[in-house]
Amino acid sequence: MSKRKRLLFTLSLFAVMMVLSACGTEPITSDSTGFWDRYVVFNFSNMIVWLSDLFFSNYGLGIIAFTIIIRVILLPLNHFQTKSTKKMSAVQPQIKALQAKYASKDRETQEHLQKEVSKLYADNDVNPYMGCLPVLVQMPVLMALYQAISRTEILKSGSFLWMNLGERDPFFILPVVAAILTYATSKLTMMSQTDANPATKSMTYTMPIMILMMGINFPSALSLYWVASNAFSVGQTLMLNNPYKAIREREQAEAETKAREKALKKAQNPKKKKKN
Repeated sequence: MSKRKRLLFTLSLFAVMMVLSACGTEPITSDSTGFWDRYVVFNFSNMIVWLSDLFFSNYGLGIIAFTIIIRVILLPLNHFQTKSTKKMSAVQPQIKALQAKYASKDRETQEHLQKEVSKLYADNDVNPYMGCLPVLVQMPVLMALYQAISRTEILKSGSFLWMNLGERDPFFILPVVAAILTYATSKLTMMSQTDANPATKSMTYTMPIMILMMGINFPSALSLYWVASNAFSVGQTLMLNNPYKAIREREQAEAETKAREKALKKAQNPKKKKKN
């Protein structure tokens, strides 16, 4: 997928997220109608309330518990996405070499480039679009969780730590923590890639700012959700796609390659023995 297409895809996902978040603003009750409200958001809401009752009606802990459960359920998809991203990252140097080889912008050259890239993907079992599938599957689930929190009156009536869940964090602590954790997740992910594209680099800084601004203006119940979700994401990234391990493996592979090249060069050009 080209950088332009990736950027357009990212912006499209953000637009869909904004549309979904604005789809419903009325409180969720047993009288809610429509498939999305009645069967998805309402059941999510009931589950959060039920979990909260297990913690003696502590709705903050209920939100954290439900967020973690959802993220655990989505782990297989995230693992699949991580593997797909690794495969894409591994072939990036070869793609760059092909782009340099077929640098001309005429139609015939670009067709050759597309054929070579497609062959490279096939030879390395890479599908550039499969990495997007988990994101598409996760979005409705995460937006249902978002709406369940924002549209359930009882969740906004409780308190947690220093906050009233229905009001903004008075000290802006949660929004700041959520933004930091969002940045940490994006940064760790980018570190594991051999060559992050401009869209990825841009989102590394754009998303934390967006989370911070929304957290400052939205009820603290939602900021709590973002903190729990992004904290889980940091742990998930370290577990499934540890960038420090990836960097060590790349450095080791590069060292081994240099050692082989040096040995080959030495074998091809043996030193002449000095005459007595």
